[in-house]
Amino acid sequence: MIARVSLELALNKEFDYVVPADLAGRVEVGSRVQVPFGARVLPGVVTAVAEESAHARLKSIIKVIGNQALVTEKVMRLARWMGEYYCCAPETALKAVLPEAVRREDASWKERLVARLNPSGAGVALTKRQKEIVGILQERGAMPLAALVAQAGSTTATIRKLEDLGALELASEIAERDPHAHEQTVPSQPLALNPAQAAALARVVRAMENKSGGAFLLHGVTGSGKTEVYLQAITRALELGGGAIVLVPEIALTPQTVERFKARFSHGTMQTRVAVLHSHLSQGERHDEWHKIRQGRARIVIGARSAIFAPVEPLGLVIVDEEHEHTYKQEEMPRYHARDVAIMRGRMEQSVVLLGSATPSMESYANARQGRYELLEMPDRVDDRRLPRVRVVDMRQTARQDKAPPTFSPQLKEAILQRLERREQTILFLNRRGYSSSLQCPKCGFVAQCPHCSISLTYHRTEQKLACHVCGHAEKAPHVCPQPKCAHPGIRFAGTGTQRVEEILARLFPHARVRRMDADTMRRKDDYRTVLGEFRSGKTDILLGTQMIAKGLHFPNVTLVGIIYADLALYQPDFRAGERTFQLLTQVAGRAGRGDVEGEVFVQAFAPFHPAIQYARRHDFQGFYEQEMEMRAQLRYPPHGRLALITLKSRSDEKVKAAAANLRQQMDKPLAAQGGKTGGTTADLFEAEPAVKPGGSNKPGCDRPPADLLISGPAPAPLLKAEGFYRHQILLRTRAMTALSRYLACLMTQWPVPPEVSVGVDIDPVDMS
Repeated sequence: MIARVSLELALNKEFDYVVPADLAGRVEVGSRVQVPFGARVLPGVVTAVAEESAHARLKSIIKVIGNQALVTEKVMRLARWMGEYYCCAPETALKAVLPEAVRREDASWKERLVARLNPSGAGVALTKRQKEIVGILQERGAMPLAALVAQAGSTTATIRKLEDLGALELASEIAERDPHAHEQTVPSQPLALNPAQAAALARVVRAMENKSGGAFLLHGVTGSGKTEVYLQAITRALELGGGAIVLVPEIALTPQTVERFKARFSHGTMQTRVAVLHSHLSQGERHDEWHKIRQGRARIVIGARSAIFAPVEPLGLVIVDEEHEHTYKQEEMPRYHARDVAIMRGRMEQSVVLLGSATPSMESYANARQGRYELLEMPDRVDDRRLPRVRVVDMRQTARQDKAPPTFSPQLKEAILQRLERREQTILFLNRRGYSSSLQCPKCGFVAQCPHCSISLTYHRTEQKLACHVCGHAEKAPHVCPQPKCAHPGIRFAGTGTQRVEEILARLFPHARVRRMDADTMRRKDDYRTVLGEFRSGKTDILLGTQMIAKGLHFPNVTLVGIIYADLALYQPDFRAGERTFQLLTQVAGRAGRGDVEGEVFVQAFAPFHPAIQYARRHDFQGFYEQEMEMRAQLRYPPHGRLALITLKSRSDEKVKAAAANLRQQMDKPLAAQGGKTGGTTADLFEAEPAVKPGGSNKPGCDRPPADLLISGPAPAPLLKAEGFYRHQILLRTRAMTALSRYLACLMTQWPVPPEVSVGVDIDPVDMS
């Protein structure tokens, strides 16, 4: 038998190996194997098996890693699609579907010694002390040796003596590393649904029962009860014999989500294991959680974007919560979008995919309007609760009164004070961590810049350091201007971050209990659970944080939300800036008023009349969608077209600039030959997706690029220098993305990349910087 093996090298090629007779029964598609490759021994995955090979003198597989195939055939097929669509080597895509904790050759279960009574040792003569130890086992049953030693106040040698006497047995057992093993959950029961919830659930259940698959967009306002629809849909998926994957965009959401799902599914007749997959687990925990899924012992998976590859079989339902979130996009190869991969996996496995959001992405909502997804609407909050009142504060007026831009307007300060007096809770949002966003000298104009990136350094007061939030560079904060000819002692820090806001809160409200949640404070894996647990239990009055507190969290005692600088991201060089601002404001505002008391939201802004802010104030998604779509149609931005972004990098600005210009010339040739567009007007480019015919490329063997292709650039990236590399970009717009992906994949293999230059392709980019 011949096995075709994909190695963990981006060679864009698979290799044939002979399967030795002693391994014939263990090698199958998806098996992890160890094979010789030149002078090295490398791990790989079997992608196919055959009776013969076109190659002679094949080498043999050395050994099989693990007891079962790790990559299922369905996930293998998904990885192949990813490699083709996202323009990456199949090996890179295949590597992405297996966590490193599973791929490692030394990955294994943790074992421990367990003590239990010997059924035939009842008549053994024991000392008084030995009888006490045996009595513990009689009372509590089998227990780990370490726990028995601690409980009895004894030693391992004493326990071993009892084993020698035949009073008890010691055996090695697998000790599962469960990240939530010590948590207690109170069982929950399904809640009565309102008509909108019931209608949405009925449509999803019908699709699962018909086994027809399909994609649904659940558009429900914040607090409309989307999670309860998810829970009851999963219940039906389990009853039908399937499993479920639930994707969440932020690790901060995972503890609360896991608690709610375990409360529903870890008890009663529907009892099943809930597995968790995200980057804050230890390697051992990720190994054990993944294998629980592969062995079928966990039928519900909750996790961040990589959880979409969990080996759930059969897969009945995929839920993508907060589907609009940009964190579902992977920024390294393969640059996949978990939402889109979920749609494709559902299509391949005829599973139902349910996208949920109060602020759907423009692309998803357009797909629903055009019939590609089925639209499910939940326009009201549960229990007839009202959406919070949103008040926009014009900070220009406040700045004139105070002669400097204040952090808190008088209105927000008064509202916080009222909540403290009424023992209600407040959430404050500022999407900028650190103390100050830059360090400036008022005398010579010096601004502290990162030596590796074209960005200013952020001041972190607690550590007395300046840090780059792109590459991680850090240096000690100076007390005088670093310029030798200046050395002015009046150097100052400009801008405001969460550290500074925390300090101001302590000064304004000295008796308030304040906790901060950002990347600087959430370092350990239990930090999220601890801080959110304290807030839920009422031990915290004010929760201050960045976008990790902006969505999905449910705290009924929160009656006030303050958004400190609402227009912080409005004027970034990104066509989605307005959409992201609208989504963020709507989501943060939605944390207020989820209990019996109506919520109130203060939005502080220097551009209070911007459409994104005004539509968010009115909770008007439909209005925002219509005006945003009109703008995007004129520029052919998604969803009126599709994007691909080519980024070239080099430590030399001149080399990367020349390479980008050369690549642009190569791309222009086939377009000129077929009358395509390379810039200028887009008015005549909205024809139907063209058929793609072979030939006509500047390199033999490549398909033609789509006839409607529009190329912009090359141009310096908005962030010109990052991590020591200068970056130039070429932006491509088309309506035929599959054809463009195929063309770019071929072009990238045939275009001679200049020395000291690297090139990357991002299909459907989310971050344009």
